[in-house]
Amino acid sequence: MTRIRIPLFLLTAVSLTACSAATAGEAPPRAAASAANETPAKVTVAPPAAGRPVTVTASGGTLARVKVVDAEGIVLVGRTGANGASWASDRKAAPGTSYTVEATSRTAGGKETTSRSTFSIPEADDVNKLTLAPGKNTTVGVAQPLSIVFDHPVKNKADVERQLKVTTSNGTEGSWGWLTDYSGRDRVDWRPKEYWKPGTEVTLDATLDGTDSGGGWFVRDYSTRFTVSDQDQVIKVDLDRKRLSVLRDGRTVRTIPVSGGTPGGDKRSWRGTAVVMAKEGTINMNSETVGLGDAYNKMVDYSMRLTWSGMYAHAAPWNAQYFGRANHSSGCIGMSTEQAASFYASVRVGDPFEITGADTKGTVAEGNGYGAWNLSWQQWKAKSAL
Repeated sequence: MTRIRIPLFLLTAVSLTACSAATAGEAPPRAAASAANETPAKVTVAPPAAGRPVTVTASGGTLARVKVVDAEGIVLVGRTGANGASWASDRKAAPGTSYTVEATSRTAGGKETTSRSTFSIPEADDVNKLTLAPGKNTTVGVAQPLSIVFDHPVKNKADVERQLKVTTSNGTEGSWGWLTDYSGRDRVDWRPKEYWKPGTEVTLDATLDGTDSGGGWFVRDYSTRFTVSDQDQVIKVDLDRKRLSVLRDGRTVRTIPVSGGTPGGDKRSWRGTAVVMAKEGTINMNSETVGLGDAYNKMVDYSMRLTWSGMYAHAAPWNAQYFGRANHSSGCIGMSTEQAASFYASVRVGDPFEITGADTKGTVAEGNGYGAWNLSWQQWKAKSAL
């Protein structure tokens, strides 16, 4: 066998080369020295007007990281442009809010520099707020819409509606619809195409902070979450037959004799679908508040509000002789105290009352309580600003 001898000086050279090689991921000594001597990239933060995104740019390099945080610790998420030299927040800057920007730039040679700056957006002259229904973490009936009433007019309805995200546990189809609340204020409701499926979980994220409604700025986000009852309960009221029927999962489980609004005048009941807005218990009912003069002023038990205009279902012992026989109330749906007590206990806010009758004063309007169910699906979708 032939042996090849390698000179000692060649072995020494190989070892030296291996020891001096740069570790993977590290800049070679010359490159590192060059980066250290490079001029840092210039970072510019442009304080935006209210309702505009925060923007950060770098000249002489790219942006490695950008973090924008408001005074409450809320982070404005954003994204870097295609060239890596610009960044913009997804959310808009809100009036009356201070922001801290921490930006890390990187030169072509790899030198990183971090800079920090702060800026504040001036307070808004007008602020808009809202009221959400139903309440957070409540359980409601199958007809309850998600309803938002605004303190001030909303002229930029499409801009506002884009910030309202509804998520359901089962992909329920639904739509926002703009209407005028009975109070005269702007309101937007989210209604499913059909009654909710029992057990549906619903979440609203209203990311309105920094949005101009046209009647004032929003300076915070809103959210709510509620669950639909696992019981599909529908109340049918037949004013011609003077009876109320409780249906669960489509099956009649109870029938109650009632007396509705007196025919032929202002005391008639509404027809169509009304939704239980609130269970108010024992309340004072005064006819002057609904334009009926001094017809009544009394304490009423087991009161369930159906409209803003004053139609309730409640105990009406003074009308006992008329239950199941004649409509003789001032517009409400009355029943015996005993029947009202147990019925009240079984009803949920959000349960629908489907009311029929030949002699009524019209159909419940969308803004008079939750009357959206009296519109077809196509009519309701047409009320969306989008």
